[in-house]
Amino acid sequence: MKGLICCLDDEVPMDKVTSTKTLGQVKQRRNNDLELSDQRHVSIKVNEEWHDLELIRDFQPSDTLAHLLRERFGLTGLKISCDQGQCGACTVIMDDKAVLACMTLAVETNGHEILTVEGLEADDPVVEAFAEQSEPGYGTALQCGHCTPGFVMVAKALLDANPRPTLHDIKEGLSGNICRCGCYAAIAQAVLHASEKINARSRTR
Repeated sequence: MKGLICCLDDEVPMDKVTSTKTLGQVKQRRNNDLELSDQRHVSIKVNEEWHDLELIRDFQPSDTLAHLLRERFGLTGLKISCDQGQCGACTVIMDDKAVLACMTLAVETNGHEILTVEGLEADDPVVEAFAEQSEPGYGTALQCGHCTPGFVMVAKALLDANPRPTLHDIKEGLSGNICRCGCYAAIAQAVLHASEKINARSRTR
């Protein structure tokens, strides 16, 4: 997947921004799950709290994780924008990895741990860096804010795995997310500053 942030100095045609899965593939997978799965209960940990859910009573077999988190738990930080896995606005962290909630079925999350933007602390380095970013020449890392939760969660997963990324690492890591306001340079700077904060705090411990 090649998003626009991977080429801050170059133009990337929008027809090159594609998902690794097609909507048809997801629908087929959903149909297969409906036919093959007799799973009736799902136990899921959301922002450090376990929840036991029952199929049909609490969610439908075809419900996505995005729908479950927003409609069942009221966690509306993640956005359902394209609903096809192409923009990254619905990104959450599942078992320490960034996943697209609109492309993940709720029934697939049984036994897994989910972290949404609401589960981050106010002093989380990524949250702070995005909020503070306003350097001359780069500007703000958020404008309308619609894409911000997705970028924050992708950045969080990236920095958890690699606390000292290069700018190239950041561009690649965030390449699946789209900012329609075009704040890519500032977003990359925010992630660099978040990395600096993480490493500075680790030295003082």
